[in-house]
Amino acid sequence: MKVYQTNEIKNIALVGGAKSGKTTIAEAMLFEGGLIKRRGTTDDKNTVSDYRAIELERQNSISSTLLYIEHNGYKINIIDAPGFDDFIGEVVAALKVADTAVMVINAQTGIDVGTDLSWRYASQNGTSVIFAINHLEHENSNFDEIIRQLKQTYGNSVTICQYPVNSGLGFNAVIDLLKMKMLKFPENGGTPEVLDIPEAEKAKAEELQGILIENAAEADESLMEIFFEEGTLTEDQLKKGLKAGITNRGMYPVMCVAGKHNMGVQRLLEFITDNAPCPNELKNAKTVEGKVLEYKTTNPASVFIFKTGIEEHLGEISFFKIYSGEITEGMDMVNATNGSKERISQIFSIAGKNREKLTKAVAGDIVATIKLKSCFTNDTLNAGKNSEDVIVPIVFPEPKFRTAIKAKNQADDEKLGAVLNEMHKVDQTILIEYSKELKQIILSGQGELHLNIAKWMLETLHKIEIEFIAPKIPYRETITKSAKTTYRHKKQSGGAGQFGEVHIMIQPYTEGMANQTEFPIRATTEEKLNWGGKLIFNNCIVGGAIDARFLPAILKGIMEKMEEGPLTGSYARDIVVNVYDGKMHPVDSNELSFKLAGRQAFREAFKLAGPKILEPIYDVEVIVPSDRMGDVMTDLQGRRAVVMGMDSEGNYQIIKAKVPLAEMNKYSTSLSSLTSGRATYSLKYADYQQVPSDVQTALLKAYEEQEKDED
Repeated sequence: MKVYQTNEIKNIALVGGAKSGKTTIAEAMLFEGGLIKRRGTTDDKNTVSDYRAIELERQNSISSTLLYIEHNGYKINIIDAPGFDDFIGEVVAALKVADTAVMVINAQTGIDVGTDLSWRYASQNGTSVIFAINHLEHENSNFDEIIRQLKQTYGNSVTICQYPVNSGLGFNAVIDLLKMKMLKFPENGGTPEVLDIPEAEKAKAEELQGILIENAAEADESLMEIFFEEGTLTEDQLKKGLKAGITNRGMYPVMCVAGKHNMGVQRLLEFITDNAPCPNELKNAKTVEGKVLEYKTTNPASVFIFKTGIEEHLGEISFFKIYSGEITEGMDMVNATNGSKERISQIFSIAGKNREKLTKAVAGDIVATIKLKSCFTNDTLNAGKNSEDVIVPIVFPEPKFRTAIKAKNQADDEKLGAVLNEMHKVDQTILIEYSKELKQIILSGQGELHLNIAKWMLETLHKIEIEFIAPKIPYRETITKSAKTTYRHKKQSGGAGQFGEVHIMIQPYTEGMANQTEFPIRATTEEKLNWGGKLIFNNCIVGGAIDARFLPAILKGIMEKMEEGPLTGSYARDIVVNVYDGKMHPVDSNELSFKLAGRQAFREAFKLAGPKILEPIYDVEVIVPSDRMGDVMTDLQGRRAVVMGMDSEGNYQIIKAKVPLAEMNKYSTSLSSLTSGRATYSLKYADYQQVPSDVQTALLKAYEEQEKDED
């Protein structure tokens, strides 16, 4: 393969909802680009894109796949992204490095959650958008309704460049408003016959071309002046305006395809090479320090790893985009994220599991390498003077589904941990937490399907039998009023005994609160707790009732009890402890005695101080079709949700609420059932709040039963 220069490269991501036909279109693109001689299908399990074992079994994309073709003098890098929102992390990463999003819409079902999420992330990245309406050959396809939805949701910048003459069964022709011709496709697809527009379509075509010209003129001030003077644009002026509009996101062209029959894909590729921006025609990437990296081959090289994969017989493979300079085989680079030195031993253009070896690649290209020592997704590699530059990383969505995981065979525990960490390398939206607090391994992801796929991989590929169990909730314990108590620890068993007596007063802590005045405070220790909140430890001892050397032991005993709260064994937080008196024994007092006395004094005082259980509250945002909002609202209210507000976005309603984590178990499954898979949600930790009294009673009872069982 020749070395393509920056202005000869187009980077596109095929995104959109599940079952919109992205993989089928990708297959047709590879066929038209001459990379394959025969088009595969997902039904036959022989597409270039969906080649992984789990994808062959499920017949849908699970991971994004990097592909490429050479077409019309350009190299087109194609990232085929999954459609299910459980795998949204793959879409987010693809849109980070793609310059144009080809958003594929199913002509039967229209805009769905996958479309909307892809649009959101494309907007955040400033990625250009081209709409490709697919499945036009199906009897339930409705092009006009799709256009209505697109304009209603994304505005009048949605611009028709093609429309079908006969969508539905027998579809084989489109009117192309750029060529002002009818393209009629042969039965097996491929190169269309170019015909004059039929008389019956001329008026409609002229009207739509007028809108296209007007939108193109608005993308460029000089063209707008010409348009006002002449009332139209020449073909070259139209092309200039169209490219400007796509590049600055002032236009979102609509193209027509039937990917399964390879109709319109050739023209879509031609449209991309003519009008989609090259990397150097867009805004340049920035580092976290705000430095701009220009797509210039003469600058020092900077590359960004947007995806990590693990391939059989190959090992770890790093996919990256070159944001500056050029890279060559054997080149030494520095990982700016962790300081490790790396060598680019080989460079590949990737098409699924197939690789084309390169000797060099330049700014703007998307390629891959293998055998990097210490590189992961979101790392930046640099050469030369810019060794410390870190490109702004991908912000992956917060997890929204969690479960506890354990190996059925205890002997597999170590292997399970290693494999889970390997899975996180490949998929940054799979998070693993080894919770000392809950005594569980918590596996988090984007939905039940997401984690079920992880389970399949563990059991099928790695031969580790595992089980999912309900995750515990990380409750917290605190107090609501002051309380005093005294505790004497005394033990005599021959020889030196143990003696320590502690008098304490505890209070609820709030930020900015005034100190108590009942006892003089001689010294204060402030402990910022790892699990949130604070412990304030005040030394109020007067007259040497307890020697100062024993106070750290008292604090240690209290901290131990805060790690296993008196109510349910959960962490305690936000408490002020005042040690104001006590007694010592000249022989039997020691650090252990006062640690145990402090621990028990705290335990007894806690139970007298209006103890309360706190639960984690999450901010939840649900994107739901308007016609299903009532069902979703009812379900949320049943989960103790407090609705904070609502908004609308096209045909969708956005519900914002605060919901206890305890009520969100398997919510993604319930939401999918309520809305037939048309809704999605996100959640993010907000704060801790007191549980209602009936919930607290139930939790205390459950803890008592658990303690009995363990005894």
